[in-house]
Amino acid sequence: IEPNTADDKKKLVEALQTIRRQDPSFRATYNDETGETIISGMGELHLEIIQTRLVRDMKVGVKVGRPRVSYRETITGVANDVRGKFVKQTGGRGQYGDAVVNVSPITPEQAAAEGLKMVDGIVFLDKIAGGVIPREYIPSVEYGVRQAAASGVLGGYPMINVKVELVFGSYHDVDSSQVAFEQAGALAFRQACTKAGLALLEPIMKLVVTTPDEFFGNVSGDIASRRGMIIDSELRGPVRVITAEVPLAELFGYTTTLRSMTQGRATSSMEPAEYRLMPDRLKDEVLQKA
Repeated sequence: IEPNTADDKKKLVEALQTIRRQDPSFRATYNDETGETIISGMGELHLEIIQTRLVRDMKVGVKVGRPRVSYRETITGVANDVRGKFVKQTGGRGQYGDAVVNVSPITPEQAAAEGLKMVDGIVFLDKIAGGVIPREYIPSVEYGVRQAAASGVLGGYPMINVKVELVFGSYHDVDSSQVAFEQAGALAFRQACTKAGLALLEPIMKLVVTTPDEFFGNVSGDIASRRGMIIDSELRGPVRVITAEVPLAELFGYTTTLRSMTQGRATSSMEPAEYRLMPDRLKDEVLQKA
């Protein structure tokens, strides 16, 4: 939900606080990643009523739409010995940073099995030998790598499941600095990831639907149309419990659709399952919007 004008912005904050005091089942939160205010409640009808209250009773101009999906980026291959070199001459003291990295895919499970520390989806390993980069500059390279990963390479989404090895580099006695090596680390990381091959990951939800068995065909067909995959189906008397994995992007508005196709007799719940590679066709659509 977002305000139409600057005047509405202040009114919206106060109005949402008022509704939260009056209605314990209503929530309003701020998503740092997408920069959106997200409202949630007992269902879509509940939120429609709240929107009506905001506009008609509280005189707040707002726009309500589908939340943005928090995608992730990753790499599909390996790239070795990719150099990032930051050299700048400005008349006086210059800037010089030079870092060479290897990148490869790694999952959290693989990192744990190898005893590697993964922070925000990135494993950084210092493989420098012989003092080719002074020790005080290596944290700067890591910082540059992590900053580049957080802002993404493909479409501005955070990069995850990447192992970065700092293997070589060089420095200048006068011109090298922490800032220069931060820039060198970021450049090397972006170039290496591009060379390794970039992909987009989308959040997959575990969806559990409980429906009268007579509607099983309708519900399962609708799940398939949403790029979903049924992983379990259990008959409990007259009721069918369906467990499926469905991309989050396909589930906005699902509660209303489910209600209409089952005469209001089915219920559903969902929780995050994992991030999974997007099909190329859909990836291109998302990146165009981004």
